[in-house]
Amino acid sequence: MEGVAMAMSEPDAVREIRDNHGRRYRVGESPQELIGRPRSSVLWQAWLPMAAVGVLQYGYGAAVPALVERNGWSLVAAIWLLAGWTVLQAGVGLPTAYLRERHRIGPRPVMVAGAALSALGLVALAHSTDLVGALLGYALLGGTGAGLVYAACTSTVAKWYPERMGRRVSTVTGAFAYGSVPFIVAAVIGLDAGNLTTVLDTAAVVLFLLVAGPGLFFRDPPERWWPAEVDPRAWALRNPARRMNPPAIREFSPAQAMQTRVLPVMCLILLGAGAVSLFNAVFVVVYADGVTASAGVVALAAGLFAGVNGAGRALSMGVSDRVGRCPTLSVVLSVQGVAQLLFALSATTGSTATLVVAAALAGLGGGGFYPIFASLAREYFGEQSALEVHGLVYSAKAAGGVLGIGLAALAVTSWGWAATFAGAAVVSLVAARATGALQRPGLPRTLPLPRIPEERSEYAV
Repeated sequence: MEGVAMAMSEPDAVREIRDNHGRRYRVGESPQELIGRPRSSVLWQAWLPMAAVGVLQYGYGAAVPALVERNGWSLVAAIWLLAGWTVLQAGVGLPTAYLRERHRIGPRPVMVAGAALSALGLVALAHSTDLVGALLGYALLGGTGAGLVYAACTSTVAKWYPERMGRRVSTVTGAFAYGSVPFIVAAVIGLDAGNLTTVLDTAAVVLFLLVAGPGLFFRDPPERWWPAEVDPRAWALRNPARRMNPPAIREFSPAQAMQTRVLPVMCLILLGAGAVSLFNAVFVVVYADGVTASAGVVALAAGLFAGVNGAGRALSMGVSDRVGRCPTLSVVLSVQGVAQLLFALSATTGSTATLVVAAALAGLGGGGFYPIFASLAREYFGEQSALEVHGLVYSAKAAGGVLGIGLAALAVTSWGWAATFAGAAVVSLVAARATGALQRPGLPRTLPLPRIPEERSEYAV
C-alpha cells in the first residue's frame, strides 16, 4: 500500500507511515510496551520537576527583601544576581537540545544533573553573604541546573505527545510558573533575614527530591514514534490546528534556519517580550511592597502574576490552534503591554486595585508567548531540528534577562517606577507589532505576474 513501508528490523506490528507532507511516523508500539505505563505518567513526571525548579526564577523576587536585609546588598546587586541566573538558564537550552537530538545523552542523566545543580544553587544562596559566592553558586550552578531540567522535561514530553505537542508542552512549562505560587505567598508573609538560611536549605532538599525522583523514570520513545490509536495521515489532513498552522515547507537545519529572515525576527520578539515578562516576575513583589503596606495584597498580586502566567500558557496554545499562532502572539504581547500601562497608572495613583488587575494581565501576557514560539519553531523549520531551532530562539531570553532584570533595576533607581513601566509597555507593544513580519520561510514573498505578450495594433504608427 502506498505510503506504508514495513520496517525491516522491527517486529511485524511496527510500521513506518508517510503522510501527504512527507513526514514519517513510526506506528505500532504502545507506551505500555515501551515503558510499562501509560504516557500520561510522563506528563506528570515532568510537571512536578518543572514546578519545583520554577521557584528559582519566579520565587526569587519574593526572597529579595530578605536577602537585602541579611546580606546588606543593594537592590540593584540582588537583582543582577537573577540576571546572571537567567543567562545560564536560557543559554544551556541549545547545547542540551543538540546533545538530545543527536542521542548523545538521555533524559535521565540530564534530570539528575539538573536536580543536583539546582539544589546546590539554593544552598549557595542560603549560605553566601558575598555577591561573588552567590553568583558562582546560585547563578552559575542553579541557572545551569534549572536550564537542564527545563530542556529535558519539555523535550521528553514533546516526544511522547507528537499529536498534541503544543498543548502538553504548555502544560509542563506552565508549571514552571504557577508551581512557585505557594513559595511566593509564604515568602511574602513569613520570610525574613532570620529564617532565610533554614528556608532555602529546606527548599534545596525538597527541590532535589522532586526533580531527581521523577527524573530517574524519564525515557524517550523511539525516534518518530506515534501513538497507534491516532491515524497520522488522517490527523495531518483533518486536524483543525494543523489546517490553521500548516507544517514547514521543508526541513531546515539549524544553520539554514539562521540564514532565514524570520529567525532573527523571532529572536528579537522573544528578547523584548521576555525582558518585560522577567521584569514583572522579579519586581512585582518589590514594587507592590512600596504601593501597599498589606502583605496580603502583595501576596495576592505576586501569586496572581505567577499563577496566571502558568495557566495562560495552555490558554494561549488553545486559542492559537483555532485562530493561528501569529495573531494570538500579537494579542498576548499587547495584553502584556497594557498591563505595564496599568502598573504605571498604579505607580502614579497608588491604587492597589489597579495593581492587582495589572499583575493578573501581566501574568496572562507574560507567559503565553513561550509555548507559541516552541510551536512556531516546528511549523516554520520542520520536525527534525525543532528542538535545536527552538533552543536558538529561546536563548534570546538570556539577553532579555540582562535587559529586563539587570538594566531594568538601574532604570527603576534612576527613572522611578512609572517611567520604567511605561518603557516596558513600549517594548512589549513594539514586539506585538513586529509579529506581522513573521512568515513561514520558503514561501514566495510575492506571486509572479503573468507575462502577457504585446500585440501590434494595426493602427500603430
